Amino acid sequence: MGKAKNNKFKRPRFSAEGLSVNAVKEVLENEDEVEADSPAAELLEKLQSPCADVRECACASISRMVQQSQTIPSFLQRDAVRRLGPLLLDSCVAVRETAAGALRNLSACGSPEVCEDMVRQDILTPLITLLRECCSGFDVNPSPKNLKSTVEDVANEAINLLWNLCENSSQAVSLFNKAGLLDVLVLCLERHEQKVELALSAAQCLHTVTEENAELLGSVNVAVLSALEAVLLSTHPDMQHTLLRTLAAGSLWNLKNSIPVGRQAQTLSALVATLSASLDLDGAALIPDLLQAEAARHANDAAHAGDQRAESPEEHHHLANGAEEEMEEMEEEEGEERVNGGHTARKNKDFSDLLPGKEELREATALLLSQQTSLEVIVNMCCSDDPSDDEWEEMSSGDESEACEVGSLQSPLCLSAEVHSALIHHCIPQKVLKKAEFPSPAAVDACGRNSSWKSLIKKMHRVQCRALTCLHNILATMDTEPLGGVAGLQMVAQHLASLVFSSAEVLKEEEFLEAVTSALRSLLQIMASKNIPQCMSPQQLMGVCEAATRCDVMSVRVNALAILGITGSTLAKETGSADTLQMIGTALLSVASKDSNLVVCGEALDALFDVFADGAEAEKAARNIHLLAALKALQPVFKSKLRKEGKGNYSPEQLCVLDNIKVNLRRFIGYLETLKKN
Repeated sequence: MGKAKNNKFKRPRFSAEGLSVNAVKEVLENEDEVEADSPAAELLEKLQSPCADVRECACASISRMVQQSQTIPSFLQRDAVRRLGPLLLDSCVAVRETAAGALRNLSACGSPEVCEDMVRQDILTPLITLLRECCSGFDVNPSPKNLKSTVEDVANEAINLLWNLCENSSQAVSLFNKAGLLDVLVLCLERHEQKVELALSAAQCLHTVTEENAELLGSVNVAVLSALEAVLLSTHPDMQHTLLRTLAAGSLWNLKNSIPVGRQAQTLSALVATLSASLDLDGAALIPDLLQAEAARHANDAAHAGDQRAESPEEHHHLANGAEEEMEEMEEEEGEERVNGGHTARKNKDFSDLLPGKEELREATALLLSQQTSLEVIVNMCCSDDPSDDEWEEMSSGDESEACEVGSLQSPLCLSAEVHSALIHHCIPQKVLKKAEFPSPAAVDACGRNSSWKSLIKKMHRVQCRALTCLHNILATMDTEPLGGVAGLQMVAQHLASLVFSSAEVLKEEEFLEAVTSALRSLLQIMASKNIPQCMSPQQLMGVCEAATRCDVMSVRVNALAILGITGSTLAKETGSADTLQMIGTALLSVASKDSNLVVCGEALDALFDVFADGAEAEKAARNIHLLAALKALQPVFKSKLRKEGKGNYSPEQLCVLDNIKVNLRRFIGYLETLKKN
């Protein structure tokens, strides 16, 4: 139904498996009575203890418990947010840190609705005060290294809480803007030399709040831009700093309209160079190397521990004010070890890279997240800023004659000369194509054999998905010569088709199928426009489309049908293609008459118009499958469904396209009737 729109990557809200506020209310309505002595009630009561150690341990226990989503309702019912909020400003630094950690986990494990509810309960007021106090204390009295909680640790937890809230609540972003918190994030970012974990948290939050935030642009000054550019120019080789530079590059792209004209070229060059450097890293080699380094370190640590055990008696820490017995009681009830001050990861999420002694895993995770983020930024660089571009398939088949050739530098979605030049200079198209082949079997196998590293397999596949989406946008906005000309494009098409059948599990991965079919659709469209011969066999073609049309995601089915239409219209010009056209036509008719979604039905009809528009082979195939009779029978059904189901179920743009298809269907039937008479 027209050309495929470019994808724009928007940072997703948490796909939390926790309970929403409404779900919490339903749970509470079903409770006959509230248990006064429940674990949640006891822990919340201990938050009022005069002993700082008890308050700290209570916060740590809450932090662990809310990682299990079924416990969240009992805490929210008992006003946990309002009771934890004041502890963000507790006189004890350790209590501040664990309170922020508990709220952070609640925001991460609950759901976006829980985050909205936390904002409504005014959690940002003490949080903003805490952040400003932390920043003012960074250099005044540096915390001794032997303290279990430092000002930077507290700030790190607070920034992560702020990030979660802003990622899930537009009201939180608005309050962020009004409170002028941009300078707080910049101060944390500037500490990357001393505390890279804090700088990373600030960079993640900054990358989120700068996205599509026009209100924030007025607050961006030279100091903000200089801080981001200083991060870009840092040279630390470790993966955490690589990720930090990538996030800074993403934030600069989000703030591009605030960059002074005189600095734009230099900033753009540094930005693209940063993304390029991230994509240059070979995860297939680095991840197994990091795994081996971890194994070697464990062996050395074990040997060292054996030597020291006899000489170093076990230390015992005694708690003040008689709190030891009470804290041990709580820890026994929980039955879990405390990790990083008690604010560990969710039970239903793998945050094993955050555990102490997981330096290599942290590095591998940062590597993959850096490459994923780089690809997401490039996706957005190769995308129109026109808000209407977010709508589905706005251009009908009748509009295509007015559109520029896909891939042409005259395209309305085309990049500026500066961006195009920077991407070509750093070989971004070739590097994106390379990442579309990732992950390597060796890296996947190595991670699969280690329970702590197994979660990286999904992260590797996510990098591949982002690369495929990126490839789709590059194909639609850039010249294709960097991909290797005619032979290169044919090889890419073969590779994309083969990815669909790389494993049975792939067919269950909806995000992957959407990414690979979008890229393949764009590529075949370009090849058709340049009269480049198709290189997929009919069996491959039908296999790809059969797999995709079984997918529940509408956009995947639409892509599959467009691929059939593009390929069929190309084959119709070749002698002896009637049998293949017949096969394609039968498949398209089946979808047009059976799919429950009108958008998909419309795409199938549009593809039929393209395939059987002209040529002796197309006429022969149309007669063999009785196309005229089938379309006559389908026409009243399509019109009726459009009339009954259209309004309310589809956007105005979709309805406009569907109306055009209804008109084109009538015209095409008339065209086939004319052929029959002749």
